[in-house]
Amino acid sequence: VQLQASGGGLEQAGGSLRLSCTASGRTFTSYTIGWFRQAPGKEREFVADINWSGRSTNYADSVKGRFTISRDNALNKVYLQMNSLKPDDTAVYHCAGDRWGTGSYEIWGQGTLVTVSS
Repeated sequence: VQLQASGGGLEQAGGSLRLSCTASGRTFTSYTIGWFRQAPGKEREFVADINWSGRSTNYADSVKGRFTISRDNALNKVYLQMNSLKPDDTAVYHCAGDRWGTGSYEIWGQGTLVTVSS
């Protein structure tokens, strides 16, 4: 499986963006997919994840209530809907795949840059 994130851009505070993670490979539906972000000069941090069926999701406290993760296995896509954006959300966002649901992400895609202006 290979992953590619897209959908980043420049948005004003309070606005919305939707990121997409597109996967190639027939085993995509078996993967837990996570979104992570890394801001300049900061460590990479977990944002959200979704299990293979889409029935289980987790969010970082900093995005809970503002971001929603979802997936469409028929299209091999995972989405991150980001609402009420804040300047602190500015980062490169990556999607990653965890084949066995252990929390160990072994596949990483190229990131997409999200910039939120105040």
